[in-house]
Amino acid sequence: MSSNDHAPEKKSTSNVEVGSTDDASSDLLVPLSRKLKNRHVAMISLGGVIGTGLFLGTGTALMNGGPVGLLLGYIFIGTICYCVMITVGEMIAYLPVAGGHIKLAERFVDPAFAFAMGWNLWYNWTVCFMLSELSAAATIIDFWDHKISNAVWITVCLVVVVGINIWGVGAYGEAEFWFCSIKVVTITGLIILGIIIDLGGGPNHDRIGFRYWKDPGPFVNFDGIEGVKGHFLGWARVVTQAAFSYVGAEVVAMAAAEAKNPRRNVPKAIRRIYFRLLVFYIGGVIIIGLLVPSNNPLLNVNSKNASASPFVIAINQAGIKGLPSVINAAVLSSAWSASSSDLYISSRGLYGLAASGGAPKIFLRTTRSGLPYVSVALCACFSLLAYMAVGTSSGMVFTWFSSMTATCGLTTWFGIGVTYLRFYKGMRVQNFDRSKLPYTSRLQPYAAWWVLCGSAFTMFFSAWEVFLSNEWSTATFVTNYLPIMLFPVLYVIAKMVTKVPLVKPSEMDFKSGVADFDAITYDDPPPKNWIEAVWMWLASVSAHLAMGIAHSTPCRCDHARGSEFVPLSPECNNRYSYDVQGSVP
Repeated sequence: MSSNDHAPEKKSTSNVEVGSTDDASSDLLVPLSRKLKNRHVAMISLGGVIGTGLFLGTGTALMNGGPVGLLLGYIFIGTICYCVMITVGEMIAYLPVAGGHIKLAERFVDPAFAFAMGWNLWYNWTVCFMLSELSAAATIIDFWDHKISNAVWITVCLVVVVGINIWGVGAYGEAEFWFCSIKVVTITGLIILGIIIDLGGGPNHDRIGFRYWKDPGPFVNFDGIEGVKGHFLGWARVVTQAAFSYVGAEVVAMAAAEAKNPRRNVPKAIRRIYFRLLVFYIGGVIIIGLLVPSNNPLLNVNSKNASASPFVIAINQAGIKGLPSVINAAVLSSAWSASSSDLYISSRGLYGLAASGGAPKIFLRTTRSGLPYVSVALCACFSLLAYMAVGTSSGMVFTWFSSMTATCGLTTWFGIGVTYLRFYKGMRVQNFDRSKLPYTSRLQPYAAWWVLCGSAFTMFFSAWEVFLSNEWSTATFVTNYLPIMLFPVLYVIAKMVTKVPLVKPSEMDFKSGVADFDAITYDDPPPKNWIEAVWMWLASVSAHLAMGIAHSTPCRCDHARGSEFVPLSPECNNRYSYDVQGSVP
């Protein structure tokens, strides 16, 4: 438990930006409550979106691309994901507003762009992401029992997920802390176990090494197409599945509006993404590629006999008894955790849309404790679509919704890149010194450009195989390209209705709410016991692992300790205070 959990929270003099709308006089406007503690934000950033994309979806990716194609695909999307995090992190650490990057798009691009981004996000997390996770939960449970209807398991999962969100952000944060702890321990243990099995330490003492990289081979000839063309198409399918695994890393941006001490905790969370990408995702897919051959029929989630994670397949092949069920149970908890996060993000996205004027104001209604209950209720209703897995193979439904989630998420990343480039230009025009922001990266603005180009490239080739001779699939085309076409349609419609031009860089608002965020920023108190000391040490270690790539501007005051980032101490209270012209004193 972090010492920040017990730190006295400083009250803001105003709540305009916490529950941000431009119409502060609305009687419907009740601000969200900042109840996410340091350890909540830290664990959500570390393991929040480790879910079925990594534990289950990697099987399909291995089947389509082979072990090397799988690794290259995850590295490719991993670079985009990292750039997304440092891009959104710079903006949201400075302006941790309700609605996250949706509200920032309204500030730095235009209301129509925020409208399109907001509804794309809501559609992604409500209709696609949540349903894919619920379908995956049914697929995982099939590992134990094929006789009981999937409707029973989906109902149980829905009760847990909706219950957590109804109890409010504090309950969500606490539940995610423990769910994410299970996921982090599970994936870490699986990577270690995988290395042992690969080196012959399993019950069968079979030293696998790189056997499956040689036979059936490092790449897969997608759909029997030989040569570079077949390998590229297989890799393209891996990339789409990898996007499903990575999408959601930007959850920290949405959670910032309900996080305590966001200017301190959000930069910490952003730094930890490097550790998660390198160890959990890249390490995990390397192990999967070593232990499971790409031609194993159990990898096909669309088949009737596929109901296990590739990790479970590997453990079964090694002859380890009992452990597969334990691992599958942990994977099931990850599906529940991801579904809970999906409902949380979709409801806050809808709240942010209403705050920006892109949705009815009724979605701004909250309880006295700050729970946006109307938004939660509507988003929860859409989760009933998961019962489609009852009439169709749950694996097939998972494939459909994972593809839609990937393309919607890539569209969101594209929008974040556009928003940041506008933010960056506005900073330069108004002579703001970026080095004085709570979080910056030396890779900007090139990282934002990579987000734009990489996301667009991935979306373009997400289902390219349907255009080949005799390969047309309506389901594949719709689930991959419909979300891409929906975004410009939403933008054009909103542009025609609002008729508001792009925000000029010289007129961008970098000041509203800054004083309020300054008022709720404080230094973490020292640890009270050895548990808190260990937690803070682990957090600092994971943060410093990323310092070689992500640069956080050190405090330049006399009290600064080496390169340590001191976000807002009493000696430098002016580091976020800007004068009328936008220069830093």
